[in-house]
Amino acid sequence: MICSCELIKEKMGWLMMGYQLVCLQILLLLSLSSANLCSHGQISALLHFKQLFSFGPAFHDAYCDIKGTPSYPKMENWKEDIDCCSWDGITCDTVTGHVIGLDLSCSRLHGSIPANSSLFLLSHLQNHNLAFNDFNFSQIPSNFVRFPSLTHLNLSASNFSSQVPFEISHLSKLISLDFSSNDLTLETLVMKELVQNMTKLEQLVFDFVNMSTVVPDYLTNISSSMMLLSLSECGLQGSFPENIFRLPNLHTLELSWNYNLRSTFPKVNWSNPLTYLDVSNTQLSGELPHSIGNLNSLSSLYMKRCNFIGSIPASIGNHTKLSYLDLSYNSFSGLIPSSLSKLEQLTVLDFSKNNFNGEIPDIFINLTQLSSLALSSNSLSGSIPSGVHGLRNLASIYLDGNLLDGTIPSWLFSLPSLEKLNLNDNQLSGHLDEFQNNSLQEIKLSNNRLHGSIPSSIFELLNLTYLDLSSNNLSGAVELYKSAKIMNLEVLRLSYNNLSTITKNNVNSSFPKLFWLDLSSCSINEFPEILLTADNLQRLDLSNNEIHGHVPNRLFNISTLFFLNLSHNFLTGIEGLPWQVIWYIDIHSNLLQGQLPAPPPQLRFLSVSHNRLTGLPIPSSFCNLSSIEYLDLSSNSLYGKVPQCLGNSMSISVLDLKTNNFHGSIPQTFANGSRLMTLNLNGNSLEGSLPLSLVNCGNLEVLDVGNNMINDSFPHWLATLPQLQVLILRSNRFYGPLGNSKTRLPFSRLRILDLSHNGFTGPLQTRFFENLPAMMSRKNTVFKLNIWEMNIIKIL
Repeated sequence: MICSCELIKEKMGWLMMGYQLVCLQILLLLSLSSANLCSHGQISALLHFKQLFSFGPAFHDAYCDIKGTPSYPKMENWKEDIDCCSWDGITCDTVTGHVIGLDLSCSRLHGSIPANSSLFLLSHLQNHNLAFNDFNFSQIPSNFVRFPSLTHLNLSASNFSSQVPFEISHLSKLISLDFSSNDLTLETLVMKELVQNMTKLEQLVFDFVNMSTVVPDYLTNISSSMMLLSLSECGLQGSFPENIFRLPNLHTLELSWNYNLRSTFPKVNWSNPLTYLDVSNTQLSGELPHSIGNLNSLSSLYMKRCNFIGSIPASIGNHTKLSYLDLSYNSFSGLIPSSLSKLEQLTVLDFSKNNFNGEIPDIFINLTQLSSLALSSNSLSGSIPSGVHGLRNLASIYLDGNLLDGTIPSWLFSLPSLEKLNLNDNQLSGHLDEFQNNSLQEIKLSNNRLHGSIPSSIFELLNLTYLDLSSNNLSGAVELYKSAKIMNLEVLRLSYNNLSTITKNNVNSSFPKLFWLDLSSCSINEFPEILLTADNLQRLDLSNNEIHGHVPNRLFNISTLFFLNLSHNFLTGIEGLPWQVIWYIDIHSNLLQGQLPAPPPQLRFLSVSHNRLTGLPIPSSFCNLSSIEYLDLSSNSLYGKVPQCLGNSMSISVLDLKTNNFHGSIPQTFANGSRLMTLNLNGNSLEGSLPLSLVNCGNLEVLDVGNNMINDSFPHWLATLPQLQVLILRSNRFYGPLGNSKTRLPFSRLRILDLSHNGFTGPLQTRFFENLPAMMSRKNTVFKLNIWEMNIIKIL
């Protein structure tokens, strides 16, 4: 019994000793946690690093806020008397106190990092993030190699420039590397070493880094651990390795906007955890393989503007997790597969600009999440499928540019979420029902066969910004002032219908956001009063109406106007062209009288043909039109000499002065490298010879100097113009033999040649006709040869 008591005492002693040890350890840990973890050396290094920068609002602030990382100067609260491990953006090892993480993203830093920066004394750094700052186009320091433990490095969108330093490739422990959205260049050798050394790399983001000299083959041996590879808009060219599509851990692959990058998808054994694949705007080509259906984790597939052909495999229906599917701007053909009905998570479907045919399959009954449907510019026929009726979340429909017929179903205008409706360029008929959907923002129904009146409810759609009903057979009266209820209306296009348009305002109305008003062929006989309050109007088309009198001053007060078409009316006067920013003015086919008005300085297009303009020579202000591309002053009564500056113009491509009273010689100097494509001087009183400087006009397609008094021999030298298709010399004073040009293929593209009513003489060799190959081609639908009238020519 005594022995038992002694044993119990001994055991109790051991328990008390263990308890005391545990307490001692707890006290030790508490004392460590209360002590400063960060060493004085690290504090000093970080504070010296802080002195390199100023802090202020940055370009990326808004983007940081959208990402959920508010932009603010994290460094401003760094104080010497506070443990740096508690500073904003700093992470320390809890045992050693070493700084292992430095996150200064979105910190409004302005400055640069020199090679001897104290930053590089933090040798234990593992995670370093300087994204979304401003380093003033400085170089990335090569001393990042002094972080041998670095696993994550993010320098994206921070205004770094020059070349990616070679030393970066020595960071062999990197798991994530992001240099995107800087002005950087990556050389081939750096990429080769990077792929070879970074065997643990899981994320590589080089979007917008210039990799144009990098051979894509160097990517072949990229780490099999790769999960995210993003190389958008890098200038990559050549053949992209097929094996990368098969990487076993890859879930995100972004290759878009590499215009010269080629490749094809794996045809067999293609299976990995890809969730996001974007190859848009590349040269990827071939048929879409059936094996793409094996990527059953795919949620986003973008293949816009590639060179894919053939039909869509039925296996596309295996992507039951797919939310975004964009195959637009390719050459896919055949029928749209009905297996798309299995994609119940789909929110965006874009098959526009392809060669799909047949009817649109009624696949939509299961696609209840669909918010955007785009099948524009194919050869789809038939009616709009009834299954669309059930798409309660549908916000936009683009079915324009097909061969759809039948009527527009009434339920289409009552879809509760529909915001954008585009059925332009089809063959839809019938009338428009009343609109019941107040969420509609865009209605585009132009170039169909719709008839009847415009429903009054359309002017109750207060969220409407874009209304285009042009080029139909709509009829009835339209009171423009009613559209003033739609305060957000920006575009109103009613042209080419059978409408009777009432332009008077019955109430005080304003159009604060209207910038495009298109009322061509709307039976208008006066300028609409809507112009009084459309202060932001940029495009105005009132052509093909019955408007009489002078152009009113209120039109001159619209300072934002850059497009104006008043052609085919009965206008008799215009008090100048006072707009400063306008690019396009078309007032041809009116009854305008008086002198030619001086043009605005920014003008690119001017047509005043078929009017009654008379008087002095072309104003000298026309010589100041540095951007003019199209100038048509034809069919007036203008006289004087043609200004030499029109020949010197480097911008003009069409110059039409026919049927006026111009005299003197043709401008003798046409600038080298001229863009001139059409020169029409027919029906004037021009004299002298053809200027030899016309050989500088390598783009010239049409030269018409007929019905003048030009005195010259046949211009053999024109045969050197590679694009010349029309040559009209008729009714002048040309003389002498036609002969034959020594050029190997003279006038190789000529389709119309008129030399009649001149003084050409002598024999005409049959070889002359053999040297007009374009006239022999059956592909040409128009050709004309007129040589003999009023000439003395004999064929040999």
